[in-house]
Amino acid sequence: MKIFRNSKRYYKNGFTLIELMVVIVILGILATIITPKILDRPEQARRTKAKIEIRELQSSLALFKTDTGSFPTTSQGLEALITDPGVKGWKKGGYIEGNKLPVDPWGNQYIYLCPGLHDNDYDLESYGKDGEDGGMDFNADIESWNLEAE
Repeated sequence: MKIFRNSKRYYKNGFTLIELMVVIVILGILATIITPKILDRPEQARRTKAKIEIRELQSSLALFKTDTGSFPTTSQGLEALITDPGVKGWKKGGYIEGNKLPVDPWGNQYIYLCPGLHDNDYDLESYGKDGEDGGMDFNADIESWNLEAE
């Protein structure tokens, strides 16, 4: 039996160029809508992690003050939470589990000032992604005195 191209029973396999272009355009539109939402998630997760770590450091600082009667000075820094600064009442073993200071999610040290400029007791801050105070994006900083505002 012969099959002729002009026959009604002849079917071609595959897609036309127009069908392919429609699919590509639809995928492009979906990609432009979804990609920014997906790419923003890691940065949002880093900011959340920094806030949690600042709160944990605040708890450790409160325990330090309870035991010693004062917060560590700026010169003693957060190191006073893991190594004895020579202050009466310091708890042997430190105030941070694992005796290792956390670094912010961008790999920088947390900034500690005592007495603080924004809070009477102390200021604790991460400079965020750009690593600069204020930096290019002022909202990138995560600050102990401003945690609830975000």
